[in-house]
Amino acid sequence: MATNTPDRARVRLTEISSRAYEHPADRGALVALRSLRGFDEVFKRLSGLFNERALRLMFLSGSVRVSERQFPEVYDYVRDAAYVLDLDEVPELYIQMDPRPNAMAIGSQRPFIVMTTGLFDLLDAEEQRFVVGHEVGHILSGHAVYRTMLLALIQLAARVAWIPLGYIGLRAIVAALEEWYRKSELSCDRAGVLASQNPDAAKRALMKIAGGSRLAEMNPDAFLEQAREYDRGGDARDSLIKLLSLMGTTHPFAVVRMAELHRWIEDGSYRRIVNGDYPRRSTDRDASVSEEARSAANSYKESWERSADPLVGMVRDVAGSAASAGGKIFDTVAERWKNAGRSGSGGQNGS
Repeated sequence: MATNTPDRARVRLTEISSRAYEHPADRGALVALRSLRGFDEVFKRLSGLFNERALRLMFLSGSVRVSERQFPEVYDYVRDAAYVLDLDEVPELYIQMDPRPNAMAIGSQRPFIVMTTGLFDLLDAEEQRFVVGHEVGHILSGHAVYRTMLLALIQLAARVAWIPLGYIGLRAIVAALEEWYRKSELSCDRAGVLASQNPDAAKRALMKIAGGSRLAEMNPDAFLEQAREYDRGGDARDSLIKLLSLMGTTHPFAVVRMAELHRWIEDGSYRRIVNGDYPRRSTDRDASVSEEARSAANSYKESWERSADPLVGMVRDVAGSAASAGGKIFDTVAERWKNAGRSGSGGQNGS
């Protein structure tokens, strides 16, 4: 196991819980699933069916594994991110030849990171730190398990497309998971800033992902104005087009990511965490599903109240009420799951 100590002074966020940086909608879903004791383990075992070993061997054979001897500077970025976010182990990172800019965290038993040459060549050192921290955030949150479920459902939906009712039901589940997936990306943009502790580099990276390498031709304030213009939209037709454009997407649009990250930094959340005001992992088991559901609902409500989109007002109150009610229902289910688990373990001990 590689040691992880920083190359320069960064605040180590000892025992930080992923709840500290997760977007409320992402955090609500994860807390709900984690509250079903053993549920995440079931998913981890299911994810093994998709042959995590084969994926790792594929990258081991066809990409370059970052280490002290190969891409040593990038290796430092991974090591530093693991140190700052207090991971026990430094995840492996592979550089893959691919002109399309992309990075991803893969696996649940032994997660690793892949970065394409398209992204590596696009970003400077501090921007690469942000991206690495983003992917380490995915690992700390355990997103890979639930993303595997999403991919499996998408494949299943394609296979049963000829059955109208079955496809409609699965498509609704997939749409909900895609919305969660997009919010998980917002979460890990925050994790990337916490790991790199360089907000300006994070903003530069998001602009480059949208517009390419000519940073001198871009302006963060103008890019944020684009985000405000996109949010305002036009009439109901524009609102519908925006809604339809999200179908099948797993990442928020670049201007949305920039605006959300800027808002999170400006409201003081980033600085509070760096100053030590954040939840610890030891308190994860005490997190309330209903409280997190209400937090998610409030987050959507605040977002909608900021928005000038004409379609937003039609769904504002309905969604908030549904999320709150859903949290209470999930609390009940989680309690029954825990009680059933205790009964089951007692029976096994008795035999």
